[in-house]
Amino acid sequence: MTLRDLIVDVARTLWAHKLRAFLTMFGIAWGIISIVLMVAAGEGLRKGQEEQSKTLGKDVMIVFHGRTSLQAGGTHAGRLIHWEDPDVPVVQAEAPDCEYAIPELEQETVLTHSNFNNASFTVTGSYPQFSSIRTLNVGLGRFYDWDDLREARRVAFLGSDAAKQLFPGRNPVGDSVYLDDFPFVVIGVMEKKKQDSSYDGWDVNKVFIPFSAMRRDFPDKPPGTPSTFDQLLVTPRSVEQHEACKHEVRVALARMHRYDPNDKEACPIWDTVQEAKAFRQMTDGMKYFLGAVGVVTLLLGGLGVMNVMLVAVRERTREIGVRKAIGAPAGTILRQFFAEALILAFLSGAIGLGVAFGFCALVNMLPMPDYFAGLIPDWTSGLVAAGLLGAIAVGAALYPARRAASIDPIEALRYEAGG
Repeated sequence: MTLRDLIVDVARTLWAHKLRAFLTMFGIAWGIISIVLMVAAGEGLRKGQEEQSKTLGKDVMIVFHGRTSLQAGGTHAGRLIHWEDPDVPVVQAEAPDCEYAIPELEQETVLTHSNFNNASFTVTGSYPQFSSIRTLNVGLGRFYDWDDLREARRVAFLGSDAAKQLFPGRNPVGDSVYLDDFPFVVIGVMEKKKQDSSYDGWDVNKVFIPFSAMRRDFPDKPPGTPSTFDQLLVTPRSVEQHEACKHEVRVALARMHRYDPNDKEACPIWDTVQEAKAFRQMTDGMKYFLGAVGVVTLLLGGLGVMNVMLVAVRERTREIGVRKAIGAPAGTILRQFFAEALILAFLSGAIGLGVAFGFCALVNMLPMPDYFAGLIPDWTSGLVAAGLLGAIAVGAALYPARRAASIDPIEALRYEAGG
């Protein structure tokens, strides 16, 4: 039998048994679609949560000041600690595992107005790295730079909502905003962002100015002093170095302020890196759970495909007997059944992958809720599912076909379906 004859014969047979072919193809395609959609939904949730967590800042540790809870160096517990300007270069020098250590000073009671509107926003001052550490993406203009910091320029970078309120329907870049009657030139506006966590309010409702201008015009209030600031923002050089970075920061600050470095109450740290690791563990657990559900789904789909194929081949035992009676060798019969199963597996695999990826693309055209990045399909999971279900279909066809082809033609002709 030539290849062309084999393909024609397989096509005729499949057309003659349309219902069985459809059931087999449906079982394979549905198994593939289920696996792809489950994995895509899990990956979309993981990526959405990951992107949302970056709105506060990527791999950042916020070092707050507190009160001592342990006695150290002859000082009593309960002493109030404030970070001071000289702490910043010391921490940067004595913490080699930290990439940045920058101060942040802020005031929540600054009266803010423009020539068009007025409001009361949190004003915060820091170093130029603040924009990248805290994910303040520029929508218009620019963020303040080192020249602005060195010269203590009165320049301001506005949160997106603050800009809308102070300059409704206008481009504020180049215009002036007044902070307690100090005129600041607006040099940029932040890109709109959704923020799921904060330690001092939403960034869209803030005004950002250079630390030197903040220190001069809006110094820390009592019990702080003109040289103290609110919190220290620290980033490790890598995620793997974040524990070493955190320890080095605690030791350096403890030496500067004479308290026990193990006193976490004196130096509370909001560690977003640790939170990211905990979230990664949660998503990994979710991935394993979805994987287990996917394996069960594949097994159930495989059983369904196997049953259909076994019944289909048994019901064709008389056909196998006729073929053998007219001289067809067992190898030719097996090749036909192998070709039938292979074509069914290939077609249903292609249909399943096409439907699954097409559905994901359609869903991703819709607006996505917060914390969900859409359905993100993975070719690996789809191809593994297609390969496994296809192998089950081929195996379920060849096993009974081999047994039927090995029996005597007379016995095969006597076989009654369902008997």
